[in-house]
Amino acid sequence: MQTRAFQKIYTRIDNITKATCTLRAEGVTNEEMAYVDGRPAQVVKISGDQVTLQVFPGTAGIASDSEVVFTGAPPTLKVGEALKGRFFDAYGRPIDGGPEVDGEVREIGGPSVNPVRRKQPSELIATGIAGIDLNNTLVTGQKIPFFADADQPYNQVMATVALRAQADVIVLGGMGMSNDDYLYYRNLFENAGATDRIVSFMNTTENPPVERLLVPDMCLAAAEWFAVERKQKVLVLLSDMTLYADALAIVSNRMDQIPSKDSMPGSLYSDLAKIYEKAVQFPDGGSITIIAVTTLSGGDITHAVPDNTGYITEGQLYLRRDTDIAKVIVDPFRSLSRLKQLVTGKKTREDHAAVMNTAIRLYADAANAKTKLENGFELTDYDRRALGFAKDYSAALLAIDVNIGIEKMLDTGWELFAKYFTKDEVGAKRELMDKYWKA
Repeated sequence: MQTRAFQKIYTRIDNITKATCTLRAEGVTNEEMAYVDGRPAQVVKISGDQVTLQVFPGTAGIASDSEVVFTGAPPTLKVGEALKGRFFDAYGRPIDGGPEVDGEVREIGGPSVNPVRRKQPSELIATGIAGIDLNNTLVTGQKIPFFADADQPYNQVMATVALRAQADVIVLGGMGMSNDDYLYYRNLFENAGATDRIVSFMNTTENPPVERLLVPDMCLAAAEWFAVERKQKVLVLLSDMTLYADALAIVSNRMDQIPSKDSMPGSLYSDLAKIYEKAVQFPDGGSITIIAVTTLSGGDITHAVPDNTGYITEGQLYLRRDTDIAKVIVDPFRSLSRLKQLVTGKKTREDHAAVMNTAIRLYADAANAKTKLENGFELTDYDRRALGFAKDYSAALLAIDVNIGIEKMLDTGWELFAKYFTKDEVGAKRELMDKYWKA
């Protein structure tokens, strides 16, 4: 760290906790960066001349007479085309062995876009995963979480989306990621030759947990530059927002704030909204779409993190293991994209909505048949055919390893309808069946 003449320097700390320290200082602004005994920190509370700093690496070994240097600015990131293909830490420093990025310095954590500068999302953003693109089609400028149990392969799903998604730039933010997962992302991107459009910011389990709080803002600062300055379609992938919330709780508890539900800070909703509301479709073409993983504790959807997330975002995507095919699928019953009607049948083929709705209805019939079977009731011929359809449907269109285009998904849907049902049982519009039925 280099100190400059205009920086404020103090050498008296009044209070030290495991994650924060408090001192008297003047002319300091909220979210301003500082260095405490050489360790990066950020202003999180100002009360008169009492300033509280969260020390990202922790306060162990810091003395009451340690030097505190205020930088006079919030955290920043150097942005530009040179970000592509690079891996950075939570402070925006390279961790891939490459050189420092030379670019325009931008403050991170700024406000979301003014509503008058927003355009209603109307452009399709295909992820390459059939369980999303067919039943829960995403729109540029949308914000949506993946709800998944901790033992599900959500990082592999996010990596797949990063490789397949039809976006100009992918910005990946890893929070509390294992070193194995970090290396998995890095090796996968390099081997696939896809690094020229991917920017990654990583906080691993080897790094201090509080540093996770910087990762989403770093990702979004980079995304905003590409969306605004280059008018590009940017997809931001964040994993794992539950671990991000845990870091918020660490700082909140060390500041002796009264915890809210599930030991989370009372500011959890606004902290999450500050991130998710950066999703935007600009009138001149650039866009930021956010897909974020929220891991569940024992499948508990009522926990404060998924509960608040559900209020902020425009739907949710659920992962679950289908025991019939021994694969992880995108659950068609619990998943929902609230904006899909803006593009289905408009930016996709005319039969998209018909195939989607018919498949879900027939899948529900299969679920009823399965309940009958489990309770010892006799199955009808229709029940047996519905169960066969559900198994094939899961394997061909819901499994996360299915990699086909949307038109192929629709054709596959018609093929499965014709394989197991009559036209009358399918019940789609006659003109669509006449055109697309795969006899």
